Amino acid sequence: MDINKYALFSDVAETRNFTKSGERMGYTQPGVSHVLKAMEIELGFSLFHRTKQGVILTSNAKQILPIVRRLLAVNEQLEQTIASLNGLETGHLTIACFASISRNWLPTIIYAFRKEYPGIEVELLEGGTDDIVNWVEDSVADFGLLSRRRTSSLEWIPLYEDPLMAILPKSELPDSEKNFSIQKMAEHPFIISAEGTDYDIHHALEKSGVTPNICFSSKDDHAIVSMVANRLGISILPKLVIEGVQNQILALPLEPFFSRQLGIGFRSHSHLSPAAKSFIDTIQTILPTLIS
Repeated sequence: MDINKYALFSDVAETRNFTKSGERMGYTQPGVSHVLKAMEIELGFSLFHRTKQGVILTSNAKQILPIVRRLLAVNEQLEQTIASLNGLETGHLTIACFASISRNWLPTIIYAFRKEYPGIEVELLEGGTDDIVNWVEDSVADFGLLSRRRTSSLEWIPLYEDPLMAILPKSELPDSEKNFSIQKMAEHPFIISAEGTDYDIHHALEKSGVTPNICFSSKDDHAIVSMVANRLGISILPKLVIEGVQNQILALPLEPFFSRQLGIGFRSHSHLSPAAKSFIDTIQTILPTLIS
């Protein structure tokens, strides 16, 4: 079986561009067309429609794409298992994660991992909860680093309880304030993380019976910080998100206390490649030094 054609098909499904996928995978544009045309003849149906915005999957291609991605994941697992028997020298690892985790934790962890396994290529995909769960379920990513809420379809390794913080303009309260009642969130214009990005903030508000006066919604944590700093409203964000930007805003612990559990989500232990297992071991070794 020629696994390369399936890899090319999966890549074009992602980029929606023959030329871009060809550059990424070492094909000319005519070469991409030739491989995919041969694949269409073999399968008996078309794979892509051409549009002004790029190529899009046919309905039949959409049905086989998740299976193809699982096939590619199993092939990568096979190759890494063989490599691990010879020292785990080569391979590819895709990690889906929150931007706050890729910014604060992963540089140090990846550095430690690459010292041990320099031949393993590490790719990061940043997104919200729904994005990450879908990437892991569809075998686009080996595993995810995210919050526990809304991840019941995945196996889970807990890592860290990340407190939720009230985020206010610096001029909003005197520095003597030690915490901020979540009930007061209803008294101010509120900027909220978009649904599907991080469910823990929505959960804290709902559990407290608070209906905020939502004036803005954003998927970008830094945009929320900037809007609060410019006195457009107040918000709630996890403590890890505001690392490095505390000078722009006033951050106070919520009263009562709420947190999000950060951890590792994956389809099953049997689906983890040797590289993924080694990276998870590195996370569990290095992380305590970063959060102590």
